[in-house]
Parts: sequence; structure tokens; C-alpha cells
Amino acid sequence: MPNKKNKWNNLILHLHPKLIPEKAIKYTLTWGLGGMAALQFVLLAFTGILLRFVYVPTPESAYDSILYMQNEMLFGNYIRNIHHWSGTLLVLIVFLHMLRVLFTGAYNQKRGSNWIIGVCLLLLVIASNFSGYLLPWDQLAYWAITVSTSMLNYVPLIGEYLNKMVIQGSEVGDATLLVFYNMHTGLLPLTMVILMGFHFWKIRKAGGVVIPQENDEEEIKKIPVIPNLVTREFVVALFLLAFVFLLATFFDAPLVDEANPLVTPNPSKAPWYFMGFQELIMHFHPLIAIVIIPVSIIFILFNLPKIKDVFPKQGVWFHTPSGSKLAKKTALLALILTPVYILLDEYLLNSVLIFKHGILSFILLVSFLFLKGFYLKRKLKANKAEIIQTISIFVIITFIVLTLTGIYLRGEGMKLIF
Repeated sequence: MPNKKNKWNNLILHLHPKLIPEKAIKYTLTWGLGGMAALQFVLLAFTGILLRFVYVPTPESAYDSILYMQNEMLFGNYIRNIHHWSGTLLVLIVFLHMLRVLFTGAYNQKRGSNWIIGVCLLLLVIASNFSGYLLPWDQLAYWAITVSTSMLNYVPLIGEYLNKMVIQGSEVGDATLLVFYNMHTGLLPLTMVILMGFHFWKIRKAGGVVIPQENDEEEIKKIPVIPNLVTREFVVALFLLAFVFLLATFFDAPLVDEANPLVTPNPSKAPWYFMGFQELIMHFHPLIAIVIIPVSIIFILFNLPKIKDVFPKQGVWFHTPSGSKLAKKTALLALILTPVYILLDEYLLNSVLIFKHGILSFILLVSFLFLKGFYLKRKLKANKAEIIQTISIFVIITFIVLTLTGIYLRGEGMKLIF
């Protein structure tokens, strides 16, 4: 009779090499974010398959099928809650995973192509969450998708065409729901599985996770992956599952009244991961908020690996004490300046002609970031890694503040509330 333990070990060794550097199992090196993202994807796939047996993707039946899951189906509400919170956590975990790779310089040199795959996976995760957001067919989902897709109208020349292509018509309806359902349950997960396979393979090909080395001649001590790494991964997986199951137990997935195209909620908000851009529209010209800023960010992300000689030591969060201090000061600066600008623009600048539509404000922001980079390089003698980290922290903290403002501090008419 074949040894079951050997079969299990062989499966593990398909995912990991037999020996790994001892430093690679240090939890703070990666925080286990890549593995957690993979586990969340598996959980989403499993619960999604179960929900698909009940869900009916038509405007007449979609909402009723959700009610059936919640009230009639055995553990239906619990399964839906797990699916909902797993999707939310997947966005956060993949985002944090990319930040870890960015701040430790693990995207450089031979890992550049894998970084691009990772950026694509993040976009696919957001697209998957977005397509699934409509499926409950309640007021929250219907108008969130309506608000989000209407932002496409601000794209010059092709905006209206893009909007109609996404929602398959002039407004969100039967065709929109069917397309979103097929994208959410078919095309997007399949594409993610393919890219994840390439992503894991390229990590193996590159020698595993990046580990910090004092110099190239430092001897790397290796240890067996079983049980050293596998045990830690198992513990992290248990904690993550426990956290998701607790969330699903105490917090239900949102569901309000059935979608009604004739009744517009006030306010109507985009899904939480797009709220930062909806908040940007409140302060900048829509062309800047919806086209220039997102396209610029994606362009920079795709081209980061092309910047040579950035990180003198890969796998290290901050290479010098000054780099760590710069990061903390920049985060504090963003936490102060962003709310101040939101308040000024809401109650003062928006009524001043030269600041109308936020065009001058955007020019001043870009100038500030450019001058900050120049100051870091010339005055503080910061290296490329510290400049990239500092500018990234400012942009990320700013976007987080904008997102939280849009979610919690925008009331009727999208006015600020306190």
C-alpha cells in the first residue's frame, strides 16, 4: 500500500523546493501574504461554486435567490458571508502583498516580469470583486455599479462607448447582470488561475522569496522545507480561516432593498475600493481623477522594474535609519495635508475661480511630489530606493484618507458630515 505521507510530501515539494534558506521562514520577511492570498482564492472558489447552485442571474430572480440563500438554504447565509468577507480580504491582502514586494525591492532584476504578473493579478482581483458586487441585485449593488461605470463617461472620445460596452446598454439591466455573472464565475477566475500558476512558477524559478544578505559572499544556510516552512504556513492558514469564519459568524454580508432603477439613494456611492476615485472627483476635474491619475499609477507600476540599481540590498525594508525616518515623516505629512486640503477645497477653494475643478491643485500636487523627490536626492542624499519608498508612502496614505473620507464622511449630496 502506497505511503500516504510520502504522497503528501511529494505534493508539498511541487510547491516548494526541498531545501530553503533559513532566513526565508522568518515571518516578518513576507508576513505570509502570498500564501494567504492563495488560500482566500481557494475559499472564494469553493464557496462560489456552492452559491452558484442556487443563484439565478436575472433581475427578476437574483434578489429572491439571495433571500433564499439567507433564509431557506442550510448554512446559505453563512456561506455567503464567508464568500463576501473572503473577497474583501483578498483585495486587502493582495494590495498589502504588493506593498511588501515594493518596499523590499523584490520586483527588481530577474523578478521584474513576475512583478508585472502580480500587478495584473491585483487588477483582476479588483475586477472580480467589482463584477460580483452587482450580483445581489439590491439598491446598494445596483447604484454602486451605476456610479462606478458612469465614471467611464469622463474618458475622452471613447468614454460613452466604454460605459455602454461594460454595462451592455445605456443603463444597468438584464444584460449587465448576465455579463457580470459570467465574468465573475468564469472568465476572471480562470484567468487568475492561469496567472497564479505562472506567478508561483516564476517565484520557484527565481529561487524563492528574496532574503536579505549583507554581501554576495555570505553563506546561505539551508533547512528542509518539511516541517520548518510547512508548519508555519499551516498555522497561518488556520488563523486566517478562523478570522474569516468569525467575521462570517458575527457580520452579515450587506443586503438592502431590491434594486429599483427609479429610486436613487442619496448618497449613491461606488464600491469601497473605488471610493478613493469617487472622492477625487470631488476635488479634481473628472479627467484628472478618472483617467490621468489611475493611468499614471498603472503605467508607473508596470515600468518600475525597468529602473536599474534601485535597491542595494533586496529583502530589506529600509536600508538606512534615515530611510525609516523619512517614511514615518512622510506618512505623518500625508495624514495632515490630505484632510486639510479636503476641508479647504470643500469650504473655500472650490469657490475660488483659479482653483475651480482642481486643475491648479493637481498641478501643485505634481509639483510638490517632484520637488520632494528632488529635495530627497540633492539635499538629503537619499538613494533611489528611499525616494521611491517615500513618494509611494505619500501617495498611498493620501489615497487611503480619501477612501475613508468617501466611505464614512460623505452624506446626502456627497456633502461632508461630522
